[in-house]
Amino acid sequence: MAVPAVERKLPRAVGVGLATLGLLAVATAAAAVTVAVGRPDAQPVPAAPTATAAAAAATVPPVVPAPTATVPAPTSTLRGTVSNGRHDGDLRFFLLPIPEGGESYGPADGTPVTDEDMADQIGGGTEIMTALRTFGYKDAATRTYRTKDGKAEVTVTLLRFTTAARAGEFAKSFTMDLPAVEITGDPAAHGYVRKPKQQAYTGSMSGISNQGDVQYIIDVDMKGDPDKALLDELMKRQRDWLTSGR
Repeated sequence: MAVPAVERKLPRAVGVGLATLGLLAVATAAAAVTVAVGRPDAQPVPAAPTATAAAAAATVPPVVPAPTATVPAPTSTLRGTVSNGRHDGDLRFFLLPIPEGGESYGPADGTPVTDEDMADQIGGGTEIMTALRTFGYKDAATRTYRTKDGKAEVTVTLLRFTTAARAGEFAKSFTMDLPAVEITGDPAAHGYVRKPKQQAYTGSMSGISNQGDVQYIIDVDMKGDPDKALLDELMKRQRDWLTSGR
C-alpha cells in the first residue's frame, strides 16, 4: 500500500528557538546596562596608609572565596531495552542522542507524537491512522536540535510497530515527492534531497529506514546545498543506536 507523499513529517520548534534567542537578547542588554551604570566616571586617589594601618592589615588573613558548587548536567530518566530487534520501554530513549554542543528545541528528552499530530503531518486524517494501525503502528516520538556550529537543524522521528516486518514494510512504502538519493552506511535506507533555488536559502534532506520494529526518519535543514555526508552519518548512528540501545 502506498503512503501519501509528504514534504514534512513533523513541525519544527522554531517558535521555541526564536523565543530563546529573544530572552538571550534581553538578558544581554540588561547586563550591558548594569555594567554601564555601575562604572563611575572617576575614582579619588586613595591616601597612603599609615604605619599603624599597614601593620593591622598585615595581621588580617586573606579572604578565601568559598568554592562554587558544581551543578551536574541533567540526567535523563528514560529507560528502554532492545532484544532481537524488539524495542521496549519509552520510545524517546531510542532517539539518536544530541551530539556535544547541540541545542535541543523543546524538551531535551524529546516529545511523544500524538495520533492527531501524526495524521496532520502525513496527511489523510483519520484514514491514514487507520492505515497505520493496519501496519501495526503503536506509537511515535520526535526531537529536534541544532548542531554546535549552528549550520544544521536535525529532526529525528521514530515510529514503533508491532513487528520488524511491519516496520520494514511501512518504511519501504514511505516516500516523498523529492529527488531520491542513496544513503551510505545504512543498507535499508532511502533518502531525498531538496536543493534551494539560491545558496542563501535553506535546503533540506531526509532519510528513512528501519531497525527491528522501529522506523526512523531523519530530516536535516541547512543553508545552501545540503551536505549528504551529514545525513549518511546520522542515519548510520541512529541505526547503531537502535541496534544496541547504547
